[in-house]
Amino acid sequence: MTPNDHTARFWSAKPAEDRLVCELCPRFCALGPDQRGMCFVRKRQGQRIVLDTWGRSSGFCIDPIEKKPLNHFLPGTAVLSFGTAGCNLACKFCQNHDISKSRETDRLSQEASADMIANAARNAGAASVAFTYNDPVIFHEYAVEVALAARARGVKSVAVTAGYITPEPRAEFFAAMDAANIDLKGFSEQFYRKLTGAHLAPVLETIEYAVRETDCWVELTTLLIPGQNDSDAEIIALAEWVLDRLGPEVPVHFSAFHPAYRMLDLPRTPHETLLRARARAMKVGLRHVYVGNVHDKAAQSSYCTGCGEMVIGRDWYALSDWHLTGDGHCTRCGTRFQGVISGPPGDWGRKRQPVRIVAGPLPKPA
Repeated sequence: MTPNDHTARFWSAKPAEDRLVCELCPRFCALGPDQRGMCFVRKRQGQRIVLDTWGRSSGFCIDPIEKKPLNHFLPGTAVLSFGTAGCNLACKFCQNHDISKSRETDRLSQEASADMIANAARNAGAASVAFTYNDPVIFHEYAVEVALAARARGVKSVAVTAGYITPEPRAEFFAAMDAANIDLKGFSEQFYRKLTGAHLAPVLETIEYAVRETDCWVELTTLLIPGQNDSDAEIIALAEWVLDRLGPEVPVHFSAFHPAYRMLDLPRTPHETLLRARARAMKVGLRHVYVGNVHDKAAQSSYCTGCGEMVIGRDWYALSDWHLTGDGHCTRCGTRFQGVISGPPGDWGRKRQPVRIVAGPLPKPA
């Protein structure tokens, strides 16, 4: 079976209108003959919808897990990152637009089966694989297959997603994932409609489902864009929703925007804006709030909720201090640190290492 022949799931037919309706995400694209969905990678082919990036990926490299960003999931370990073309959002500020907005899927991808990716991660010493660069929701079937192949080899799976997905595929997707960073791009319907072409409510539903109903470890990220989603009122509303619906222990990352794609006219996010947002969210009651895309050890490190002392020192992607037991308790007061901790921290650091995916098992690096 070639990638173009892989029949997608989660769709229904409307014979009277000669339409096939994709039901994977809340857009419900109704496709006529040979039409593609908004995501570009799900296409009508005859009387079925196919996923034409199945088995084809791009951008394979080993990253620090902190880059996803995940600060409470196997700190310091390496993760094999990759993505495909396409996206089901239309973010004007997309930081990976060369991949997610591409309409040249063949140019950007290489053949990579689930077993090939899982073997590459294991043999390279990566603790997990990450579906990133573009949203794995749109290549749901492929992502789940890779995650299951990785799980069979003792490798975890991480989703970096905007959470724009309908309930049935959502359950299957998060059951296959061990951790997720979900982009909560703003906290107003106006922001979502104007700058992402989507809606806020389905994202909030996904976040609440993933945190409350699954075993997947979840962290949230909001890219703060000057004048768009960085007001005190919006930050406080976001933090209050997290506290009320998810609890105080869910980590939240406020990351700095840099001009990209169709928003080149705005300035970078000032460091002070990130620190202000962090302070507001912590005052509401959130216990683990971080800043991203800047150097700031104090605001990127993790602290014990019992004694208040630093338990993980962190500057961008590099770890320094470590005061946790192998099962994740503070070595000073014994308080449990919320997250996924397994033994001592990894030592991958800031490195980014390209990886070649081949059919056979790769030799372990010297």
